[in-house]
Amino acid sequence: MSLPISCHTSQFGTLGQIDPSHLAQIAQQGYKSVINNRPDGEGGPDQPTNAAIQAEAEKLGLNYAYLPVVASAITQAQVLEMARLLKTMPGPVLAFCRSGARSTNLYQMALQVS
Repeated sequence: MSLPISCHTSQFGTLGQIDPSHLAQIAQQGYKSVINNRPDGEGGPDQPTNAAIQAEAEKLGLNYAYLPVVASAITQAQVLEMARLLKTMPGPVLAFCRSGARSTNLYQMALQVS
């Protein structure tokens, strides 16, 4: 089954929560970098940890960044960091959070400061 990635451009897509087993398919789809925008523990004990996802991403040769944000409390510093990551990480880049909406909003905000 294909992952329901929302492709915003040829260089950026978003997705809801992933687990380490999804990363091979993400890499096969051509993504070079992954940004995790979901704080650890937000979804309870069943949510995969950032460390587990990062370890698998790096094992597969993907670039990885952890930029956790709370949807109702995105800061200017987080927007600037997202803009920096988008400029410096090899593309295409996939960002994920609980549903993909937070990553999409952060992406749109980052475009405004780029």
